Amino acid sequence: MEYVTQQVMNALAFGAEYALIALGLAIVFSIMGLVNFAHGEVIAVGGYTMVAFAALALNNPFIVIGGAIAAAVLMSLVLERVAFRPVRYADPTTGLLTAFGVSIILQNVFLLVVSPRPVAVTSLYFLDWPVQLMGVQVSSLQVFEAVTTVLVIIGLMLFLKRTTLGLAMRAASLDFEMVRMVGVRSNRVFAVAFMVSGLLAGLACIFIMARRGSVDPHLGFNPVLKAFVACVVGGFGSLPGAVLGGFLLGAIEVAMLVLLPQEYGGMKDAFVFGIIALVLVWRPNGILSPPTEKGDKI
Repeated sequence: MEYVTQQVMNALAFGAEYALIALGLAIVFSIMGLVNFAHGEVIAVGGYTMVAFAALALNNPFIVIGGAIAAAVLMSLVLERVAFRPVRYADPTTGLLTAFGVSIILQNVFLLVVSPRPVAVTSLYFLDWPVQLMGVQVSSLQVFEAVTTVLVIIGLMLFLKRTTLGLAMRAASLDFEMVRMVGVRSNRVFAVAFMVSGLLAGLACIFIMARRGSVDPHLGFNPVLKAFVACVVGGFGSLPGAVLGGFLLGAIEVAMLVLLPQEYGGMKDAFVFGIIALVLVWRPNGILSPPTEKGDKI
């Protein structure tokens, strides 16, 4: 029983991390039609901000966490203004290539300006300690990840359904030109979408850093690739789909770790993506693919 509970918590923790990142990708795609592969570098900026705070002897963990989230939000807004706004109405492939270009440029900046090697950050170890859950010992970090993701999803749904700006974003995801015609400022809608995306990246950064304890130039690249897969499985452009895809991917990864014989452990990703391929054969547009004509995407 204890082993099963621990593996369920592992699946929830991995799934929560993927869901947070996938939500950041999906909310920008819903509004702008952009697959923002530079999202991983926004996460890395949060990690390097923690390093900078540690160098400045600001070891208060709450200051470190707040600084990382603020840096991720600011970086996301800067990318929207500098890199993505000029190609906002260009062909989708232009936006995709721009995102890849920004991602590669930022990774090289980290390599040249900071270090190609992992840099340790010890400010977040306090998040991880053993706790008793239903008589089973689990990691507090896993509980924090699952609870935070649930709270974020609830907060995001309330924002999108109860606020004027949230309603404008939902309308923009359906017909952006009509939203502009009724007087909603397009720049504001895009900026808020990137701000929310940056906030989600900052939260994901905290949990990634708490687990890894170090940051390197490629910190966010692999998680964003996994989150992209989660978005595709769930239905790209659907926020519930991004969450479902994230938790499904986390569950499949943990299941493969548990079920595969040790000699096949190195082929875990091959089996995971094989299962993902079967899911996409069943639902080529994703499990919760958004409607193509009428209805809410988000």
